[in-house]
Amino acid sequence: MYGGNLVSILLVGIGGWGNTYVDALLSNLGRGDFRIAGAVDPNPQNCNNLDKLNEMGIPIFSSMEEFYAVSKADLTVVSSPIHFHCEQTCTALAQGSNVLCEKPVSATIQEARQMIEARDKAGKIVAVGYQWSYSNAIRELKKDIQCGLFGRPKRFKTIVLWPRDKSYYRRGWAGRIRDTQGRWILDSVANNATGHHLHNMLYVLGGNEDVSAKPACLTAELYRANNIENFDTAAVRIVTQDDVELLFYVTHAVLETINPTFCFEFEKAKVMYGAMSDTGKNIVAVFDDESRKDYGSPDINGMNKLWMTIDAVKGLQPVICGIEAASSQTICINGMQEAVPQIPYFPENLVRYDEDTGIAWVEGLNDILKMCYREWKLPHETGVSWAKAGRKMGLDKYDYFMGEGIE
Repeated sequence: MYGGNLVSILLVGIGGWGNTYVDALLSNLGRGDFRIAGAVDPNPQNCNNLDKLNEMGIPIFSSMEEFYAVSKADLTVVSSPIHFHCEQTCTALAQGSNVLCEKPVSATIQEARQMIEARDKAGKIVAVGYQWSYSNAIRELKKDIQCGLFGRPKRFKTIVLWPRDKSYYRRGWAGRIRDTQGRWILDSVANNATGHHLHNMLYVLGGNEDVSAKPACLTAELYRANNIENFDTAAVRIVTQDDVELLFYVTHAVLETINPTFCFEFEKAKVMYGAMSDTGKNIVAVFDDESRKDYGSPDINGMNKLWMTIDAVKGLQPVICGIEAASSQTICINGMQEAVPQIPYFPENLVRYDEDTGIAWVEGLNDILKMCYREWKLPHETGVSWAKAGRKMGLDKYDYFMGEGIE
């Protein structure tokens, strides 16, 4: 149990996305309720504030084992690539640390179960860093869904068009299915950059705060334009165990940017957000009588996940989004990969390369995905010549990612 005045924090991964945690902590030293006990990173030069950490005398180690041999931490923040999440979370728990693990919780659902077992054995907490789940906007929306303000949920849809250039894929694990040692990575547009927004549809449907809806089945279309192992484009229909349809359209293979946009349909209202709605930067519920409820922006205070997890370590509040809540997205990702084990390339005659931006993009793809979003359809249902759905995957009792036939 936590018993001190300052929550001691170990940062695992201080480059890349880990920089956001370093920046947040260094910018909020005046809070007076934490101290940075150390950092672990084999390549610490990728940390933007490395000089500041060194000035503060914060020790930096090349492995977690080196840190725990000489120190301890109340909270370990894991910001490493996907294939290290399970191992590093379990190591931290075994050493008596609570954990805040970046999304996704793990590459496979069996790893998530392993993390639950390690957490329960250690008697600690594990939070997962889907930042929208910690926002006031999403938390208030979820409460209203739970209490039935909008009536029964019917169908949800989300679209994100986020161009990514070649440099995005130069990271050694980006777009990879496995690492050189055979560990599953399953990095993709749906499991990394836009993973928040698949999780969000499942999370707001959960019956309690740290619960997400469970998927019953899915149909997936997965494609790639970039020269990567995994997919950079996905169109997926998921049906939850409570019979709510979720449609998810995401790609990196476009030039047009459409930031996260969603429409959640209920019996008595629609909840909308994003560029393809008229709600601006806020989440807004529009009721059948045309009255509205504005929830504000889910992007405000993106580091709530850190501060709320520190409070959870101190026993001041429960975990907002833990392993169980995060596991529904992992099940969907595993199901998508098994539904389409060999990722097809887009037709070569449609793939373009923009020399100025370094982006591989597919002619007409942005318009097709926007049309699918408007019409609640998958590409193969619109008659697009190149579109083909994978086999329908039942997920009711899905508990192990086999990965058979995946290349």
